[in-house]
Amino acid sequence: MPTTIITEEQWQKLKPILLDLNIYDKPSLKETFLGIIYRLKTGCPWRYLPNCYGKANTVFKAFRRWSASGLFYRLFKRLIKNVDMEWVSIDATHIRAHQSSTGAAGGSNQCIAKSVGGNSSKIHLAVDAHGNPIEFIVGDGVTHDIKIAPALLGLLDLKGTEFLNADKGYDSEAFRELIHSRGVHANIPRKKNAKTSNGHMDWLIYQARHVVENTFASLKHQRAISSRYDKLLNSYIGTVSLACGLIWLKL
Repeated sequence: MPTTIITEEQWQKLKPILLDLNIYDKPSLKETFLGIIYRLKTGCPWRYLPNCYGKANTVFKAFRRWSASGLFYRLFKRLIKNVDMEWVSIDATHIRAHQSSTGAAGGSNQCIAKSVGGNSSKIHLAVDAHGNPIEFIVGDGVTHDIKIAPALLGLLDLKGTEFLNADKGYDSEAFRELIHSRGVHANIPRKKNAKTSNGHMDWLIYQARHVVENTFASLKHQRAISSRYDKLLNSYIGTVSLACGLIWLKL
């Protein structure tokens, strides 16, 4: 069995949380979960999982069951500890949808949109001051970031947050007012053609916005994130949740 998936110490930290989330402690639990992580990292079709993780169909069914129940998202939220909310950064990134991700029943509800560049989705992400993921939304690849931003903001607990960093794509007075209503300074630069200045900007804090880009780079090291292979939205949300949870697991 590959030993680089997660360490034994990380598994011992992870297992009690899984059991507390009502996962049955089967003898094959570790192999099944490691098989799901292996597929996350490699993006391989389920049928090509190495035999050391058990039957491929068993691992796939566990992934589908846990994704549909939202277990991976709850696991991600349980792994978050000692979050630094002094300032928060948000952004979005395009994810190309592989041809195997199309054709699901109710495809219009799976957040895969067709554009000039092909089928795609987007991950809208919020990170803390250290770049650790704290919340995300999966949307289609053509909806503008600013339209999803209020929903992402609504998921965040901004008590103790001083600044919210975002790039010019979030330049909207309505969004700024929404941020200010939460008691947070909107550290969002205006576009070049704006009639008002950027006197409101704290450029030193804004330089820290790169942490959200670093997190996207880390997430996209996982092949099942950088290309969307999952047909169903809840499966891809489960995949992203697991990748975000693994970032916290390693801390």
